[in-house]
Amino acid sequence: MDIQQLIDKDKELLLFLNGSDSLFWDGFMSVVTDTKTWIPSAIILLYVILKNNKLAQSITIIVMLALAITFADQIASGICKPYFARFRPAQDPELMYLVDVVNGYRGGMYGFISSHAANTFAVAVFVSLLIRNKWLTIMMLGWAFIPSYSRIYLGVHYPGDILCGALVGSIVSVLLYLLYTYIQKRYFFQSQGYVSTQYTSSRYEISDIQVLHMVLLVTYFYAVVAGMVVGVNC
Repeated sequence: MDIQQLIDKDKELLLFLNGSDSLFWDGFMSVVTDTKTWIPSAIILLYVILKNNKLAQSITIIVMLALAITFADQIASGICKPYFARFRPAQDPELMYLVDVVNGYRGGMYGFISSHAANTFAVAVFVSLLIRNKWLTIMMLGWAFIPSYSRIYLGVHYPGDILCGALVGSIVSVLLYLLYTYIQKRYFFQSQGYVSTQYTSSRYEISDIQVLHMVLLVTYFYAVVAGMVVGVNC
């Protein structure tokens, strides 16, 4: 299969996944795609990091997270989008009138690769490697997937944009996590870990992880309610 065939399949999949006849889903996707929706979860994540690590180590982790987001975003927006110059579906002259958009939102001109996918997967993978809790990993990857899918639903990214963005974000976060583990071993004393069901294998309190779970769930509940409200006005 050559590159043109892949592009054609990507367009077909986009038209299959894009939009719906549901005002609720229009509203829900508009809410979850908004970065401001996830501010409470980000605050609780910072709280969990600060509470479960010494200050210097916490600062190092936060710097690594910031670098993961920055590198993922710059690769997506600063390098790939201008280099490949692939139109977003809602901006593509050949496709734009076939794509369902919500409230006239079409995004910028170019969309390969998705910054949303790169950034969210960078955070999700790094946090999953850092904390090492099965249920948190599932929830973080789910959190990364849903806002990323919302970009397809809203017609501003092709599935290929999302897939490549997620791959780039994941690779960036793995590399930075490896750098963090080197710094951790080199500069921070680490005990052998806690033999207790109250902690993860990386010494994070399960009760703190449960707080993060709860905030993520509450945020999704908010997105459902807000989606109903926003959907009425779409």
